[in-house]
Amino acid sequence: MTFVALVDDHELLRTGLAAIINSFEGFKVVMEANNGKQFIEKVKTKTPPDIVLLDITMPVMDGYETSGWIKNNLPQTKVLVLSMLENDTAIIRMLKNGARGYILKDSKPKVFKDALDSIRDSGYFINELVSNKLMHYINHEDVIDSDTAALNSLSENESTFLKWICTEKTYKEIADEMCLSPRTIDTYRDNLFKKLDVKTRVGLAIFAIKNGIVNI
Repeated sequence: MTFVALVDDHELLRTGLAAIINSFEGFKVVMEANNGKQFIEKVKTKTPPDIVLLDITMPVMDGYETSGWIKNNLPQTKVLVLSMLENDTAIIRMLKNGARGYILKDSKPKVFKDALDSIRDSGYFINELVSNKLMHYINHEDVIDSDTAALNSLSENESTFLKWICTEKTYKEIADEMCLSPRTIDTYRDNLFKKLDVKTRVGLAIFAIKNGIVNI
């Protein structure tokens, strides 16, 4: 039996999710919490769940902080993000904090079930938000020889740009921080897309995380 915790500040949503999860063979909801702080208080007195279904936007203690705590304190517990946020920044932050999958709240029940099965069986859920290639970058057991060559080919400014990519700043704000024009920043981005064989900001960020350009 795979034990699941629900951490979301919407009680009605949690109730519906719990009913759905408990209807899936092999899964059981054993804990619910309104936010990360409440989850931590509860898990200290109970056996940690196998999977935490975690929202991002919550009062008191949000999903970013909660996932970081889980990563540091419950290494065997896997986080599956369930959020309305679809932007690169949110996905990057949650992956940096140890999330193993990321799905949207408007996903169909089949996608939801597939995500839980995949997290249970393989440790990760790969979808259009987090591609298989990107997961290779955060799986430290996989050593990709091409990464070494790509790292050696980076200029100092490209490495600095990759560090800024892992923040919440916009490309224009990154240009201001690096004292460069937005057009130059766009050129760095496009060149790195080709050089690193990725297509999104998330891809650039995961490369930076995997290869120690930024510390997590």
